[in-house]
Amino acid sequence: MESDVMVDSDVQGVQVKENIKFTPSLSEQRHKFVLDFVRKHKPQKVADLGCANCKLLWRLKYHESIEVLAGLDIDENILTRNIYRLHTGAGDYLDPRERPLTITLYHGSVVEKDPCLLGFDLITCIELIEHLEAKELAQFPEAIFGFLSPTTVIISTPNSEFNPLFSGKTVFRHPDHKFEWDRTQFQSWALDAARHYGYSVEFTGLGEPPPGAEAVGFCTQIGVFVKNIPNTDESLHSEKTTECTHTKVGTVIYPSLKEEKYLRKAVSNEVFSYILKMKRDLLESLKMKNDSDGCDEPEYVQPECDEFKNDPTEETPKPFCIENVFYVPLERLFSFPKIKHLCGDRETLKMLIADEVTLSSDGSSVMINIVDEEDCDLNDNDGDDYDLDH
Repeated sequence: MESDVMVDSDVQGVQVKENIKFTPSLSEQRHKFVLDFVRKHKPQKVADLGCANCKLLWRLKYHESIEVLAGLDIDENILTRNIYRLHTGAGDYLDPRERPLTITLYHGSVVEKDPCLLGFDLITCIELIEHLEAKELAQFPEAIFGFLSPTTVIISTPNSEFNPLFSGKTVFRHPDHKFEWDRTQFQSWALDAARHYGYSVEFTGLGEPPPGAEAVGFCTQIGVFVKNIPNTDESLHSEKTTECTHTKVGTVIYPSLKEEKYLRKAVSNEVFSYILKMKRDLLESLKMKNDSDGCDEPEYVQPECDEFKNDPTEETPKPFCIENVFYVPLERLFSFPKIKHLCGDRETLKMLIADEVTLSSDGSSVMINIVDEEDCDLNDNDGDDYDLDH
């Protein structure tokens, strides 16, 4: 249902003849529904059952709240072909996530009780249940709501009432579908499962019908199940099997700032960035002095950019220069919001950059040579000390 569909049918007495086009496609809308939910509720552990081509997992990995992602599918080949979507890239190492992220793909059935999927905040089943045989469908509520018992479950499935709008369709929309429910059937099944396993459920949908056929409802129907009583560690593991039934296809671990080596690099990069900006400002001031007659001292000009509006460094010790050495107090560096966020306190800042920079004898400032080969010659300054703000 991702392309234009010709409609020429009489739905509840309304003659409809036009192309139905969902923009964005229904697949994109379903993914956006999940992504919007994640953005709002910020779950840390999310599993997508029937993940197939891993596109939803690929989109989910960019959400900073998520620390654990899992995908499960009955088709091992499709997982093997698509795990590349989840691999790390150069950008993940250049700009690591703040929180850790581990993504694991499993091969197995959604009705198998495997403890590897216990303790998840959100489980999604997008266009999944209609592929289950009758026996599997009967086992599904116990496996998902009873055993796995996540905080939230999102289930989407076709609304069969919409099907007469499709010309040339057979009984079901896809040859692998074992059934397709109307709204009453889906809601009855969902409410029974919710009552039995201690969930509440709300219904919505995606894919508006054309004018005149509103009575058939959405093309895709959705149930959002929320557990009435939050899980505890004891309730998750009491009387639950520890035997693993799913086969692990692959695991991807993303670099994060929780690992010291990445945090150290990120902080050092920020520190060097600010120091070099201040150094360039000083050199420009010195150049102005050398080019101006009768100017006794260089004038420091604050760069005009958003970064320096409401300058957080205003009340901190100023950088200064002694001979050809540029000193930047750690207190000033720590006042920059991103450095403060990354480090938490000045002692941590000092520890993280100690191996990357030269510190003054009392450890209060970063020292850097002011003269590089490409810089101007400062020998005529006679060792004057320069306050960068005056």
